[in-house]
Amino acid sequence: MKNHTQSHTHSKSAAFEPAHPERFAAAQKSTWISIFINLLLTVLQVVAGYLGRSQSLMADGLHSLSDLLADIMVLFANRHGNRHADADHPYGHARIETAATLILGVALAALGVVLLFAAGMRLQHPELVQPVHPFTFWIALIALAAKEGMFRYMLAVAKRVRSQMLIANAWHARSDAASSLVVVAGISGNLMGYTFLDLVAAAVVGVMIAHMGGKFALEALAELIDTGLSAEEVEAIRTTLQSTPGVRGLHELRTRKMADHALVDAHILVDPKISVSEGHHIAESARQAVLRQHHVMDVMVHIDPEDDLQFAPNAHLPCREDLLKHLAERLGDDIPLDGRIMLHYLDGKIDADVFLDSAVYCDPAEIEAIQHKCTEITLADPYFRVIHLHCSFAQE
Repeated sequence: MKNHTQSHTHSKSAAFEPAHPERFAAAQKSTWISIFINLLLTVLQVVAGYLGRSQSLMADGLHSLSDLLADIMVLFANRHGNRHADADHPYGHARIETAATLILGVALAALGVVLLFAAGMRLQHPELVQPVHPFTFWIALIALAAKEGMFRYMLAVAKRVRSQMLIANAWHARSDAASSLVVVAGISGNLMGYTFLDLVAAAVVGVMIAHMGGKFALEALAELIDTGLSAEEVEAIRTTLQSTPGVRGLHELRTRKMADHALVDAHILVDPKISVSEGHHIAESARQAVLRQHHVMDVMVHIDPEDDLQFAPNAHLPCREDLLKHLAERLGDDIPLDGRIMLHYLDGKIDADVFLDSAVYCDPAEIEAIQHKCTEITLADPYFRVIHLHCSFAQE
């Protein structure tokens, strides 16, 4: 007996509604606030950096522009990634967030390299670097305060709604705050007579942007190639499954990330001679326990009567129809095989329970004789290990 249980409930009318309304609304609000602030900072920093001859402030302005583009991407991914599962996407649309994070990471890494290269080229001729205008220092301070405030706000929202992409976007804002701090230091050094420090600050900003982008891209790529959960999380899920009543063992526990959720597959061992419905109930109980106690999207539970991890001992055995034909040939007319017969595929053999109609077989001596013949047959039978006869009332 091998079964599995999984459930998906959704309607066509809900396909375009967010699966998590609170998370969707919070993400929308925080992202729109970030868009507004980054738009103002981009214009302010780029214009002030150009007029004030500060390369680092202009670089930080481009960093703010990348944030603006990232926020627009977050809005798109958040809207489409929160939709319910449909026929084309049975596991939902959460991977849209992952794809957006990958695109964002690659774009940031490229931007950082470009800024680093540009600053490095200008540092080849430090005598041409001009002092910056003092007002650029105050613009850099304003940008630093705004980005640090955005980081704290967005991180609080991201943790509340448990969104991986929003957390990444919040830390991106923190990297902006750090880069603005570097810009403040670079402009200060320039104003004190060390004019090359403004270019050094621009180069450092480029390195920070490239590092953060590379980190985002690698994390998203790891998820896209189905990287599993941490060992601690897997062990916690294993404990939950094994503690479910009726579960005798567990193997082939596999996990893979899906945005800020996870998908889980597991094989559980149950009593091999219980009914299919009881086995299904145990599997569903195990599945619900994992969904309640862990942050996972769905759980696929396979039911095994024995541990088939290393090999499949029953793979060579015939199907039910062929087995009943084989049994009829061996027994002849002694038992009508149109009644209830349970077949248990165990250890490469078949254990059969044959339920006789008590209205037809009422003589204990006759039943004992048939049982004796069944026992003799199984001594040299290639398929059946044991055949048990049971006398019951007529089937309803």
